[in-house]
Amino acid sequence: MHPEGPARLILGAADAPVTITEFGDLECPYCRQAEEPLRRLVAESDGGVRLVWRHFPLFQVHPHALIAALAVEAAAEQGLFWPMQRALFAQQNRLTEPDLRAVARTVGVDPESVTGAAAQRFADRVEADYVAGLDLGVAGTPTLFIDGEPYSGALTLPALRRALPA
Repeated sequence: MHPEGPARLILGAADAPVTITEFGDLECPYCRQAEEPLRRLVAESDGGVRLVWRHFPLFQVHPHALIAALAVEAAAEQGLFWPMQRALFAQQNRLTEPDLRAVARTVGVDPESVTGAAAQRFADRVEADYVAGLDLGVAGTPTLFIDGEPYSGALTLPALRRALPA
């Protein structure tokens, strides 16, 4: 099984020669810390690297991770996944349904689409990512794969650059 799966949530050039797949949780502080180096790596790669996000909500320890994943899927349908993801990372301690609707308004997403029944229609996507992560041995977040190979180094820009294929 390839970790990239059905690449829907892509930052960077869709045809970039290098793919970093991140299994992440929007309530995970380590995912928040990895966000900036990963975004910079993509931005500075001149089309050479793309980032694929896959959901791995650690709902046992992060009670709002699942509803946050559903909310960003609703944002993705409106073309605003990455702005919504960044906004949620910025306020990880406030991810209740009212918080999600407020963030949606600020990034231009229909606030009624990100919670409740409207967001539940994205549950299959989140579950598919989660199950794929389990099948790949993902146990925590963030878990990265670079061109299908597990990455276990530091989540810093220099370390990530060194890990890229030559």
